[in-house]
Amino acid sequence: MQPKETSIVRYGNEEDEFYLDHVQRSSPFERNNHYHGTYEVYYQLSGRRHYFIKDRAYAIAPGDLVFINKYDVHKTSVLGSPQHERIVMNFSDDFLGTDHPLFRPQLLGIFHRDNHQYRLKPQEQMIVEQLFRRMTEEVKQQEDGFELSIRLLVTQLLVFALRLKHADVPVTEDPLSPTHRKIAEVVQYINAHYTDRLPLGQLSDRFGMSPSYLSRTFKSVTGFTLVGYQNLTRVREAQALLARTDARVTDISEQVGFEQFAHFNRTFKKITGTNPMRYRKWNG
Repeated sequence: MQPKETSIVRYGNEEDEFYLDHVQRSSPFERNNHYHGTYEVYYQLSGRRHYFIKDRAYAIAPGDLVFINKYDVHKTSVLGSPQHERIVMNFSDDFLGTDHPLFRPQLLGIFHRDNHQYRLKPQEQMIVEQLFRRMTEEVKQQEDGFELSIRLLVTQLLVFALRLKHADVPVTEDPLSPTHRKIAEVVQYINAHYTDRLPLGQLSDRFGMSPSYLSRTFKSVTGFTLVGYQNLTRVREAQALLARTDARVTDISEQVGFEQFAHFNRTFKKITGTNPMRYRKWNG
């Protein structure tokens, strides 16, 4: 059975220059693990959600504002009652790039902080909700200059976010289980050692979990198999090297940990939808 949902507004998609999606749901919904080349801002209006972002787990409550950097793997799932309402906004580098007269590099600083979650006071919630309402109006009416107006509103939101120093949720308030925290440690380890061979037995010994329990729990929390997550991490690094360097594709394959080029090529295409050479041509 498909989740019952009411779409308030939906404009574009996650990989476009600008994307806005406001939805209410009344039945269970789980977004599979994914990542994209755009920045994401997530705002919880009602209900609670579980979020796994990069290598940390979060319990998201109403009034929470979440910032997800481009290419950070994330997954959202039910926490308690499935009823919830949320707004998601994505934008690309081009949307607020150097051609934008008000762009400053520090505007994107919020996406590079260690913590992703900010718990807003009621007055701050009103500010954020008003900005999103104005974006919604611009998207629905699409009058002359609406895209410029949206850029200005996104800039306002990012300036507001830069000043959020008191609102990040302390780790001591984390209500999530020790199991979630243990899996976050496994993710951090894979992120640091993704080029190595990481046999299941070695990982289970290191983290004091049986191989079957580690495999099952890792998939439940992150949405990935252990091998799948390691391959994704390798491919993400290969994407960066293909776009930013002139290194040979075969050398990049070895550098990110693939022992066979054919395996690298197959895995890269499965994850990105294209082969490494074409990806470099489009993004180099």
